[in-house]
Amino acid sequence: MLQAAKGWSNHAFNQVPDSRNRIHSDDMAEAYGYTGALVPGVTVSACLIHPAVVAWGMDWLSRGHAHVTIKSPLYDAAPFEVVTQAEDEGYRAELVSEERLCAVAEISLPEVSPPAPQYRGDPMLPDDHQPPAATREHFEVLRETGCPAACFRWSAENPMATYLRDPTDVPTLLRVDTDAGSGYANAAFLLGCANWHFASVAYMNPWIHLETRSWNHAPVALGTELLSEMTVVDLFERKGHAFADCTFHLFRADTKHCVSVVEQRAIYRMRSA
Repeated sequence: MLQAAKGWSNHAFNQVPDSRNRIHSDDMAEAYGYTGALVPGVTVSACLIHPAVVAWGMDWLSRGHAHVTIKSPLYDAAPFEVVTQAEDEGYRAELVSEERLCAVAEISLPEVSPPAPQYRGDPMLPDDHQPPAATREHFEVLRETGCPAACFRWSAENPMATYLRDPTDVPTLLRVDTDAGSGYANAAFLLGCANWHFASVAYMNPWIHLETRSWNHAPVALGTELLSEMTVVDLFERKGHAFADCTFHLFRADTKHCVSVVEQRAIYRMRSA
């Protein structure tokens, strides 16, 4: 029987106020009607997954599954609470801040992982790549012809090295700030690889991460180089926004073994401010 994953509380942390995606800055977020810079969706996801890491440790890092949906903004430094409800293979969770439901999640730890995808060997993005504007036409081309792959390195210097302002609040397995931690990659970084890859193939500003389904296949140790292979799955418009559904497979660069699969939904073109 699974150990219970307990709810918890903390204060939100926007790690990337200087991001190229200016929705994480006060000026652009306010221009679109928000009260301040948006905390990244991958950071919100990491907060909802936090109880799984605390309760299940390496088992979670090796085969955990999460489905996270962002409902409304989480703002930097705002207090939040994650409320959990136990289910057979995991828990349901809600993240609430200042009386607003910001995100919901279904988190599970299946006994057996789904089969891991195989490495395709997609051509890599060149170092000097200048992505074209994010248009429906450009993403349609990527869907038909395939996307270039991208490379990422898990390190203590990465902006997603912690998803909390005080890194000592992060579970020991994920801490990179001290020898006491094991330094394994957290969900904000792994889901962030999908974000960075998405933003590398097309220029968009601003854009919003909305939803992910993710499957862990192996822990990612400090210093690991990862290769991401991307597939454009669907494109559609709704209420003036343009959406893209994409899948990302993350592999160790040395062995080409899959460590994570991320299915992501994002708004790549927002309706006018």
